[in-house]
Amino acid sequence: MSKLCAPNLRISLAALARESVHCGLNQGASGNVSMRSRAGFLITPSGQNMAALTADDMVEMSLAGDVLEAGRPSSEWRFHRDIYATFPTAEAIVHAHSPFAVALACLRRDIPSFHYMVAMAGGVDIRCAAYATFGTQALSDAVLAALQNRRACLMANHGLVAWGRSLSAALALANEVEALCGQYLHACQIGDPVLLSDVEMQEVLEKFKDYGSQT
Repeated sequence: MSKLCAPNLRISLAALARESVHCGLNQGASGNVSMRSRAGFLITPSGQNMAALTADDMVEMSLAGDVLEAGRPSSEWRFHRDIYATFPTAEAIVHAHSPFAVALACLRRDIPSFHYMVAMAGGVDIRCAAYATFGTQALSDAVLAALQNRRACLMANHGLVAWGRSLSAALALANEVEALCGQYLHACQIGDPVLLSDVEMQEVLEKFKDYGSQT
């Protein structure tokens, strides 16, 4: 079956998938990435090595959940579809099984306002979505609840998901969340981090409206 969307979109998404491995967010077949397309969205395939993906491996789906061409999409396609349907400005999504995010998600902890960069995800904290089996609608529902007024969240006993207005923005936010997870875990080993107040975080959120790398 012919490929429906422009080849350069497929090339860009495959490059993002490989970059997610190179920067330590994913490994092997773990994680997945996607981008909005005219017909719906492109997503990485199920069960393939992310570091070796090419443009031809990308699978296009409709927002109704239909596969529009030959190929087996990632089992996590449901929350990708639902994020695009819920957030009109979302153009790309990165889902990662990165070490620090997984460690914190296994504790089922939100990331509180221990550092002002938490605001990069759009709010005063970064929530951890409730646990549900991977690939299910229940997981997608939990992710959407955690993403309310946010661009990133953790996923209990699973990993992280981040969306952005471009491929680079989604990847940058996923990297930032992973870094924050590591910093928070390290701080907690010493003691209870001093949290910024909601007023202080609102000041940061206001400044981030014009921040150059805003997602």
